[in-house]
Amino acid sequence: MTQVQTERVLVVPTSLFQQLGYFQGFSADISRYLDGLFDPEQMSFRPRSEVEEDPSFKQLIPYVILKHGDSVFQYSRGKGQGEARLHAKRSVGIGGHISAEDAEGGVHVYDEGMRRELEEEVVIESPYRERCVGLINDDLTEVGKVHLGVVHIFELESPAVRPREYDIQTAGFQSLSEIRQNLASFETWSQICIQALFPV
Repeated sequence: MTQVQTERVLVVPTSLFQQLGYFQGFSADISRYLDGLFDPEQMSFRPRSEVEEDPSFKQLIPYVILKHGDSVFQYSRGKGQGEARLHAKRSVGIGGHISAEDAEGGVHVYDEGMRRELEEEVVIESPYRERCVGLINDDLTEVGKVHLGVVHIFELESPAVRPREYDIQTAGFQSLSEIRQNLASFETWSQICIQALFPV
């Protein structure tokens, strides 16, 4: 079996998200959601092969946007990345599933998983300021129905980022105006983030 089939990933009940306040698209009201979503009593690790098709759970996904001035790091997803439904789409988000192994260090499992995903996918060679800015929910797509994104912006002092993973292709910083002009080529989460966080 592949790693995707055997991996156990962090989920919360979709009913919890609905209780906290259902929304479609983007919400900047992080104080309303994060304490509840990160409640250890609500979080569990379940086989990814099961929850990818089970909308009664939401997989929590850190979605990190690397920004320098008016430019954002963007790339195309290669076929080796885990979510086949997103292959060949462009993205402004770095991140992925939080796995059971991320809980072994005794630190906050979400933070540990986000750091691991970043280190696996890119090399950041610039100081940066980090902030959590919102959440993404998109129940209009099959991928979105089973995922909930937690959006972070890293404000970099210089555009010094390079891919570490082969499947992060044609990568580099691009101006927000150029990204807006080609928004249809980006995955839905990226479109939602660009429109919500960087309006014209």
